Amino acid sequence: MQANIRLVVGLGNPGAEYTETRHNAGFWFCERLAHELGIAFGKESRFHGWAANARQAGQSGIWLLMPATFMNRSGQSVRALAQFYRIPPNEMLVVHDELDLPPGQMRLKFGGGLGGHNGLKDITAHLGTQDYWRLRLGIGHPGDRTEVVNYVLKPARRDEQEAIDAAMDRALLAWPDIARGEMEAATRKINTKPAAAKKETP
Repeated sequence: MQANIRLVVGLGNPGAEYTETRHNAGFWFCERLAHELGIAFGKESRFHGWAANARQAGQSGIWLLMPATFMNRSGQSVRALAQFYRIPPNEMLVVHDELDLPPGQMRLKFGGGLGGHNGLKDITAHLGTQDYWRLRLGIGHPGDRTEVVNYVLKPARRDEQEAIDAAMDRALLAWPDIARGEMEAATRKINTKPAAAKKETP
């Protein structure tokens, strides 16, 4: 499936106290992507967030956005930038933490359910559709639904963080495909589970 991705949204909560928390995985990815592309975010009050254009990387039609609103109001920021640059939902990629995938796994998909994610719920409400691309970064599940809020607002364990970082590295390798609109190729690279490390025999 071809797609002309013009907006990449990383989801998270603003503020130093949230920087290292699992719920900010979308921010982590956007920051790493901006670093790879050699571009910098600037605060854009009209878009209620931090925005960067990939023109320096030769991809001037692509915007990166990290909403400065809290997670459950992410749609306000997304809609503001999308309306200003006339970017339809099917040309957006939203990157977010995913409880239903273990750390180290991720999924690139178009549309689908919201999985109870407050950021996705608000974006969908503001756009009026669920038909946008998502990159789901696995953070694992605490095993108890009553612990979810506490879990996502805490930092990952060291081994979990290493697995999440490795997954983001693989996603960045697929970025050239995404930038070219070759989503099938990107999906194959991103959705393939990494090979388990072989144990050395004594």
